[in-house]
Amino acid sequence: MLWAWSGSRYSGLLCMALSSVIYFVMEVLSENFTAQSIPLFETSFVRCTVTLILSYIWLRRIGLPIFGATHPRKLLLLRSLVGYLSLLSFIYCIQRIPFSLAILLSFTTPIMASIMARIFLHEKLKITEIGGLACSFSGMLFIFQQMLTTQGGLQKTEEASNSSFGGSNHIYAALIGFFSSITGGISYCLIKAAAKATDQPVVTVLSFAILASPAAGICTFAFEEFVLPSFNSLSLMLALGILSFLAEVFLAHGLQLEKINKAANVMFMEAALSQLWGIGTSSIAPSLGRLVGCILILISVSFTMFFGPEKENE
Repeated sequence: MLWAWSGSRYSGLLCMALSSVIYFVMEVLSENFTAQSIPLFETSFVRCTVTLILSYIWLRRIGLPIFGATHPRKLLLLRSLVGYLSLLSFIYCIQRIPFSLAILLSFTTPIMASIMARIFLHEKLKITEIGGLACSFSGMLFIFQQMLTTQGGLQKTEEASNSSFGGSNHIYAALIGFFSSITGGISYCLIKAAAKATDQPVVTVLSFAILASPAAGICTFAFEEFVLPSFNSLSLMLALGILSFLAEVFLAHGLQLEKINKAANVMFMEAALSQLWGIGTSSIAPSLGRLVGCILILISVSFTMFFGPEKENE
């Protein structure tokens, strides 16, 4: 981890890989140790609060000002607003459409981030980098092909959704999910710009948590029924909050050091690890589509990791 943080030629991509692995571990913990149903906003509130506390302690211990210099504060505010808008949209989406479709939509975020980086940060997008993103997203389509292409999968999709919502509402929720990916892509550009301006990626994590924590708390009581977590559930929520903080810090540092389109491609690794873990533990039925999808993602990410690291010349 120290080598990944050191700023070497491979640091940016290694930080992105570590972030993806941590998110994967969080998913495994959530699936295997959750014994109580906790509303999404309540879970988000706990994670954001833990992130707020840990990022504040981090900056205090290394003796840096909480918000850094004055000039990047507009960037930090924009990063917080756009980032929470993306989170809010994703929570709305995931509550109204099937989980698999919501996850597939969320993995358009790396593609949106690459497009936004080209528009706002003027990053050059090479043919090989476009090919890498296309290969990884093709892997996602292979993984979810049954749901997307078979009539039986579409029926399951409708049954899994809330019966009070019609087909038009599914489309609306899916558009909200796609909007979440667009704002997520913009947020990655703002994270990169703010991390470079402050020279401290943890500042971007703190700025988001300062807004997201109270906002999620308000949404918890405004839109959902509060559930008092048991000791085990609270312990799991706190552990996931700590892991979420580490994942966000590595993500911010990776975006700070590496071109967004290369860093974003590594994010698909989480999906491949999740599928391989599910197949290995027999919680997911193996299929040719899933295996092909995982292989495509791992080939693309491996090519980016071993042949694509390129520190930007300032």
